[in-house]
Amino acid sequence: MLQFILKRFLLAIPTLVAVLTVVFVLVRVVPGDPTIVILGDQASASARADLRAKLGLDRPIVVQYLTFMGQVATGDIGRSLTTNRPVLEDVAHVLPYTIELTLAAVAIGVGVGVPLGVMAARRRDGLADWLARIVSLAGVSFPAFVSGILLLIAFAVQLRWFPVISTPRTGGILDRLGALVLPALNLGLLMVAYVTRVTRSGMLKALGEDYVRTARAKGMPARIVVWRHALRNVLVPVVTVVGLYLGVLIGNAVLTEIVFNRPGLGKLIVTALTQRDYSLLQGLMVVSAFAIVVANVLTDIAYGLVDPRVSAQ
Repeated sequence: MLQFILKRFLLAIPTLVAVLTVVFVLVRVVPGDPTIVILGDQASASARADLRAKLGLDRPIVVQYLTFMGQVATGDIGRSLTTNRPVLEDVAHVLPYTIELTLAAVAIGVGVGVPLGVMAARRRDGLADWLARIVSLAGVSFPAFVSGILLLIAFAVQLRWFPVISTPRTGGILDRLGALVLPALNLGLLMVAYVTRVTRSGMLKALGEDYVRTARAKGMPARIVVWRHALRNVLVPVVTVVGLYLGVLIGNAVLTEIVFNRPGLGKLIVTALTQRDYSLLQGLMVVSAFAIVVANVLTDIAYGLVDPRVSAQ
């Protein structure tokens, strides 16, 4: 298993290099002179030249690329143009909020989606199946900002169960959990929808397999047949969905953090855009790309844990 994990991390290196190259190219192919965007149209030529030198834009593109990759390799992803602080320092301040939001959304998605999909498959075309279909359809139909506003109106404004502004006032665990519930629920609805669909589809197929019929014929309890035998063969596609949509969750976290006024990478990205802080924006793109690559590696490792045949290859 250790060899399998090491192999997956080594295979992720070319992917990370490719993603970082795309980030480098995207930042530099944007139309317009970034110095004019940052300083404004009235900036003098000397001021723009000084800024270009500060940003390293006056050097050949190959030198810029090698410098960029070298800085990323050493953990230096630049300094903010507005605060003059290292980008990693700004990211480290808000990253825990985004991580806990994403993990909570995944926990809701798996914890609700898997049982709901299993229940729907066991009671096909019944009330539970229709309920699961409605939840799944609602999860994929509402954009994150729409469902977020609806949750705020219902549970924060009308019922007053949770705070309207999801910024923790203190470092206490109860305060942090109270501020996390609505954003995590909003973000987790998308994961619930996809996990429910995949689990239901996989369970319908698994429950018709020969090994399930054999287990039932031997008099094995239904819960053992469903949860230990059938579900085990459905976990691989469920893990695939969770891994694929981690990137979607990170993207939707931007909208969720804005709607609920919650600190995180999403709000920091918006701040970088409004302040025209391109160094901070590039650094945030690097961090997001790194997070998605790591999520994919963890998904591959989860394959090996769920199905030992994968790690034996």
